[in-house]
Amino acid sequence: MSINDIRKLDTGRVLRAVMCAFTAAFLIGALFAPDVKEIFTGLWRICTLPAQLTKDYFKPEIGSISGTMLNYALVGAVCCALMFLPEAKVNGGTVLGYFLTVGFCSYGMNILNIIPLMLGVAVYALIKHQRFGKFLNFYMFATAVAPIITQVLFYYPNMGETPQLSLLGVALSLLIGVVVGCTMPALCAHSPGFHKGYDLYNAGPAAGFLCFLLFAVLYKTLGVEAPAIAATLGEGNRAYVNVFCIVVFALCVVCGIVLNGGLGDYGKLFMDSGYKSDFTAKYSAGANILNIGVYGLFIMLYYNLIGATFTGTTMGAVFCMLCCCCNGATPFNVFPIMIGYVIMGLLNKAGVTAFAVNAQAIVVGLCFASGLAPISGEYGIIAGTVAGMLHYCLVTSVPAIHGGFNLYNGGFTAGIVCFLFVPVLEHYFKSKSQRKQQ
Repeated sequence: MSINDIRKLDTGRVLRAVMCAFTAAFLIGALFAPDVKEIFTGLWRICTLPAQLTKDYFKPEIGSISGTMLNYALVGAVCCALMFLPEAKVNGGTVLGYFLTVGFCSYGMNILNIIPLMLGVAVYALIKHQRFGKFLNFYMFATAVAPIITQVLFYYPNMGETPQLSLLGVALSLLIGVVVGCTMPALCAHSPGFHKGYDLYNAGPAAGFLCFLLFAVLYKTLGVEAPAIAATLGEGNRAYVNVFCIVVFALCVVCGIVLNGGLGDYGKLFMDSGYKSDFTAKYSAGANILNIGVYGLFIMLYYNLIGATFTGTTMGAVFCMLCCCCNGATPFNVFPIMIGYVIMGLLNKAGVTAFAVNAQAIVVGLCFASGLAPISGEYGIIAGTVAGMLHYCLVTSVPAIHGGFNLYNGGFTAGIVCFLFVPVLEHYFKSKSQRKQQ
C-alpha cells in the first residue's frame, strides 16, 4: 500500500493502526528493559499487590520495568482488539480511552483488574440489545476504578500483607464490574452538564462520583477499615523513560509529516481552542499523528525541565496527558495550564505552598490539569493559568473522597475546577467563540 493509498484511508483506521503500533512498541520496550529477567515475576506482583493511588510499578518491591512494559502491551492489546469489533468506531474519544488506559498500566491498572470492569460493559451491551463494539470507548473508561477490583479480589474485608483470593472477592469484583459497566455510559452522558465541555477528561467526574459511592458503601457504610492512602515510589529510570518516549514520539512526528506531505493542516489544529473538538473529525490523519508526536515531545520537555523523577508513575502521566491529543489538547492551549502549575511550584520555594512543581503528586496532577485546555483556548492565557493554579490547589485533597481508588482523580478534580470557575468566566467575560460571533 502506497503513501497515497494510506492518505485516502479513514482517519479512524489510520489511528487504529497507530495505537496497534504503540502496543507493539510497549512489547519491544519490555524485551529491552534493563530488568528483563523480572518480566513475569514483576507482572505477577503488579497484578496481585494493592493498586490504590499511588503505587509505582517500576519499584522492584511492587513490580519491575519489564513487567510494567509487558502490562502496557497486554492491556494495549486488549484495547486494540476491541477496536476491531463490529460497529466499533475509532474517534478522538477512542484515542483518549486508549492512552488513558495504557497510561495507568504503570500505576493502578493491570491486565487482571480491568477484566471485571470490561465484562460489566459487555453486560450493559446485552441489556441494551446492542452490539458490543458500539460501546468501544466505555470499555476503556470503565477501568477508571480498577484499583478497587484488586482490593476486593485479594484484600477485602481484612487487609492482609499477602494477597488471598476468595469467592467473596471474585463475586464482589464481578458485581462491581457490572455496576460500573452499566452506570458509566449514563454518567458520562451527563458529565458535560457538570463541566460544560471544558474538562477534556469527561469520564473523570463520572468515575469520581461513582467511586465515591463505591468507597462509601464498601468501607464507611459497612464499617470496614479502609486502607490508608499512601504513595509507594521508586527511584525511577530517567534514561529508559526518555529514550523510549522520545523515540516513539519522534517517529510519530516523522509519520505525521510523511502522511501530510509536510505540515498540512497541522497549523489549524495547533491553534484550535479545543472546546468540544474531535480532531479526528476536523483534521487529517497526518495532522492528528503529528500532534501525538509534537505534544508528546512537548510533555517530555516539560517534565525534564522541572526535574521530574522518571518513575513508572511519571511515565504513566506522560501517556495519560497525551490521551487528549486528538480530542482538544495541543501544546498551545495546554501551555497556560503549565504556567499555573509552575507559579504554584515557585511559591513552594518561598514557603507558601506545600508541594514542589516536581513532586510526584503534582507531576501527575499536571497531566490531568491539561484537561482544562479548552478554558485557555476559549478564554485566553490568564484564564488558563488561573485554572491550572486552582487544579494544583485541589488535586491532592480529592483522593480522600474516593479512598484513592479512582485513577481519574485528576480528571475528577478538573471537573470540580470547571464547576467552580467556568460559571464565573461566563458571567464576567466573553469566550473566543462569542467574540467571533459579535
